[in-house]
Amino acid sequence: MRRLFAVLIALSVIGAACGSGGGADSAAAGGPVDKVVIGAIPDQDPEVLARNFGLVADYLSTEIGVEVEFQPVTEYDAAVTQFRVGDLDLVWFGGLTGVQARLQVDGAKAIAQRDIDAEFTSVFIANVDSGIGPIDEVAGLSVLAGRTFTFGSDSSTSGRLMPQSFLSQAGLSLDDLAGEPGFSGSHDKTIALVEAGTFETGALNSQVWFDRVAAGEVDASKVQLIFETPPYYDYHWVAHPDLGDELMSKIADALKKLDAANPEHKKILDFFGAEAFIDTNNANYAEIEAIGRDAGKITG
Repeated sequence: MRRLFAVLIALSVIGAACGSGGGADSAAAGGPVDKVVIGAIPDQDPEVLARNFGLVADYLSTEIGVEVEFQPVTEYDAAVTQFRVGDLDLVWFGGLTGVQARLQVDGAKAIAQRDIDAEFTSVFIANVDSGIGPIDEVAGLSVLAGRTFTFGSDSSTSGRLMPQSFLSQAGLSLDDLAGEPGFSGSHDKTIALVEAGTFETGALNSQVWFDRVAAGEVDASKVQLIFETPPYYDYHWVAHPDLGDELMSKIADALKKLDAANPEHKKILDFFGAEAFIDTNNANYAEIEAIGRDAGKITG
């Protein structure tokens, strides 16, 4: 019996040592990182994300000399959870999910953001048949009282947290809307739902809206922009501490090295709707954290 017990203990130790988490497991144990697993909040079409983050993974692999793999997730909360448990080493988060993730992992760092993220915006859109016209200031959002409305994901910064904050500034609570607000799950779906008339109004990431309009993917005879919000900090890359400071620095440098003059780099930057990636830090998202706490999206 003692021999059997010893064998079982040995097997459990081996199993723990071989268990798979993120690619940075070996760094956490003091060894070199043999793979970096990256992820992203699912704020757009999954096929688009898989294709473009595959390009990011290939680029980073070449630049940092370590295998990089993109692992898709299906929900915003899942990206935060997988980062917390170490299954994802580097994640493209929105402002809110980035704060949520960092608060759950001591030593996690915001290491880079797009040039557009220091002054990011949301847009409010309306079905043309709603009769709602352009709004000039935040207070004008009060005209949405009594209208049906959809956010994006419940955990989206640009598709839920900040739009709700601006609605609040206009004196509206969710109870002032017609019925329960919708949660489409992604910015693309928000456009589609308002365009179809399923909801009279909605809010989403301004970059997605303007990109889809430029690509001719929005029917302007059915849906229109009615308001663009004041700016705030939003999307950013968050690195897990298991990567170690040296590798974090290499990754940040590689992201900042992306140059729109290089055709291969431009494919990546165009996907992100940016001219470049720049430095950022955890302190830049203090306002998002405060708004998130007020909204009950961040606790503890």
